[in-house]
Amino acid sequence: MKFSKDSKNHINFTYSNENLNLQDFLNTIELSGRMFRRLYREKKILVNGKFQRKGIILKKGDIVSLVMDDEIENIEPKKMNLDIIYEDDDLLIINKEPNIVVHPTKSHQTNTLSNGIAYYYKEKNIKKKIRFVNRLDMDTTGIVIIAKNSFAHQQMALQFENNTVEKKYLAIVQGLIKEDKGTIDSPIGREEDKSIKKVITENGQNALTKFKVVSRFREATLVEVRIYTGRSHQIRVHMNSIGHPIIGDSLYNEQSNLISRQALHSYYLKAKHPRTKETIEFKAPMPFDMVELINLIKV
Repeated sequence: MKFSKDSKNHINFTYSNENLNLQDFLNTIELSGRMFRRLYREKKILVNGKFQRKGIILKKGDIVSLVMDDEIENIEPKKMNLDIIYEDDDLLIINKEPNIVVHPTKSHQTNTLSNGIAYYYKEKNIKKKIRFVNRLDMDTTGIVIIAKNSFAHQQMALQFENNTVEKKYLAIVQGLIKEDKGTIDSPIGREEDKSIKKVITENGQNALTKFKVVSRFREATLVEVRIYTGRSHQIRVHMNSIGHPIIGDSLYNEQSNLISRQALHSYYLKAKHPRTKETIEFKAPMPFDMVELINLIKV
């Protein structure tokens, strides 16, 4: 199977196998059954530019196209300075600033990252819905992935569900960690039904975190943290559980007069590109407020 690209709204694959029908071929690229049924019903799956029945036997060299139509996004555009790490027809990768909500909520209707992306899309004439593949807490900075079409979103989300995405964070935690590296394998669940706070509990979902020390300061430690599951507040809960809460984390630790938020940054992500299946890697430099914090605590 080779990838080819003609129309901006077409995701094209060159068939190179033998004796597979159209539906079976699309199974090999892990197109979800739900998306297949929708695209097939709307006649948005083409073979050599024409709609064909799902049982048609493909021939070597056939071009299979998934048509991703233009869309309307109803989120209010708001001009915002976006730190764009990478962009192509399928993905927009942003280094999120601190103190910004990703998506509009009841308490945050405007000035969210979604509003800023909506403005950017309008400015660049990108007629697509905003689809977040991953999200970060308001006070966590770093890499956020936005898919520009439903296929890219489904393919990226599948990688996150299967825990095949490599995610690394930088965190500045309270106290000196003696070990150079460690593993935290403790299930996480809600403290109470209506509480946003999470705790280690036997009834929680499995959660696996590994960390290694980058630098030790007088009363704090900079750690690189890799999470193998995607539980809400996972790093914050796990680091707190071993007696090293993140500095500035008002929910699991206490507010700090040295930084206005939790010192947590999503700095590295490695995955497969949704269309080409090639390995993609992204890095986001440590934000200014965490650099400042280190300068204040290392003396």
